[in-house]
Amino acid sequence: MTLSNSIPFIAGNWKMFKTNPEAVDLVSDLMNGSEGLLEGAEMVVIPPFTALYSVSVSIERSGIKLGGQNLHWEDKGAFTGEVSAPMLKSVECQFVVIGHSERRQYFGETNETVNKKIKAALKHDLTPIVCIGESKEQREKNQTKDHISTQINEGLAGLDEKQVKKIIIAYEPIWAIGTGLTATPGQAEEVHAFIREQIEEKYGKDAASCAIILYGGSVKPANAYSLLKEKDINGALIGGASLEAESFLEITKEAIKAYKEKWAQY
Repeated sequence: MTLSNSIPFIAGNWKMFKTNPEAVDLVSDLMNGSEGLLEGAEMVVIPPFTALYSVSVSIERSGIKLGGQNLHWEDKGAFTGEVSAPMLKSVECQFVVIGHSERRQYFGETNETVNKKIKAALKHDLTPIVCIGESKEQREKNQTKDHISTQINEGLAGLDEKQVKKIIIAYEPIWAIGTGLTATPGQAEEVHAFIREQIEEKYGKDAASCAIILYGGSVKPANAYSLLKEKDINGALIGGASLEAESFLEITKEAIKAYKEKWAQY
């Protein structure tokens, strides 16, 4: 799948919310309200595993795309409770979140397992949305860039330029996830620019210029415009605000507006 950062990429991570009927209702509302938006933005919904098939059927031919919240690095095996890349592909997923801070914090995800999962996703033509970000303590100790650099180096180890071009990076400062706190546009842009510099240093200017780098961390309709106006922010990975169609659609509208104004400057 060919991706472009010429339009904003807006993804909603529903986490452990929404039963099947609730999920279908939500995407129905999204489809009803998305007229005219899908030409100006890439819209992706990322439901819990139990709702993937129902949502997949509901959004067929709508233009809204589907992602999974995690995957195992093996295609099959005795891994109770896990989901594989072929399973995600079988319900028409095109994206998969890898290395979310909640997976790292609560379920032992490491840069090594992130790396293995990225390779598994790419093997099956799934686009990884790879999450990185620092804790409050790391930011206060001025360790943000060192931590981000380590996550990039170890998470993308062994990948070549062609593979890196198929990966989406999501910068999610841990201190801003589910807390109501949000990095200022300046803080977010500083890290996004650093991430792009790291990609250029390791994989070349072409990979860096076309990279899609999302911001995640208490994104809301009220702050989406100011964040997406920043040069190196290409979209948003949204948590709580993606659970209601109205707020998700409003964020998408604000992102489209910000992108149009941003690219008029460059």
